[in-house]
Amino acid sequence: MLNAKEVYKSFGTLKVLKGIDLEIVEKEVISIVGASGAGKSTLLHILASLDKPDKGSVKLKGQNLFSLSSKKLAKFRNDNIGLIFQFHNLLPEFTALENVCIPGYIGNRGEADVLKSGMELLDRLGIKERSSHKPSELSGGEQHRVAVARALINQPEIIFADEPSGNLDSSNAHALHKLFFELRDDLGHAFVIITHNEELADMADRKLVMRDGRMA
Repeated sequence: MLNAKEVYKSFGTLKVLKGIDLEIVEKEVISIVGASGAGKSTLLHILASLDKPDKGSVKLKGQNLFSLSSKKLAKFRNDNIGLIFQFHNLLPEFTALENVCIPGYIGNRGEADVLKSGMELLDRLGIKERSSHKPSELSGGEQHRVAVARALINQPEIIFADEPSGNLDSSNAHALHKLFFELRDDLGHAFVIITHNEELADMADRKLVMRDGRMA
């Protein structure tokens, strides 16, 4: 489903990625681990089309992401890629449901359809009763579940998560990890997860180790 070939990336004279090859199949959960500075987040940003490589290609569903115009790439990303970050980036002025629905509205889906999908996701994630609350009124675990629902609203092929449980206590982190695998089993999403959490990393179908800009 996803194929990255000979991906290189530098920032000034600092060589961060030094020729990454990676293939991911449908419904696969991949964890990527490694020391700070190994290039994990840079790789994730490129795989998710948030940044461009200096050299190499990334194909999702056969589409070379970086051959698209900026506008077409943004649409392709919104339709096919979900993103979850350590700092969940919820918009403080909007309710949980409104935050979840934003990618659906960007994708020009009908309001009724998006709202229905958003409520179903919040219900599935166990926070339907918190749908009208703003982020400041939610716990850390609830905010993360809203961020997960937002990533799922357009039924993407693949979810990229960068340290998704980094700010959670052990109980909420375990619940979030379990949720990822339930979503994969029930809804068929693939996940690529950057993490320092060994429990989560070891649960994955494959655990990849990065070292000094390469796959070890």
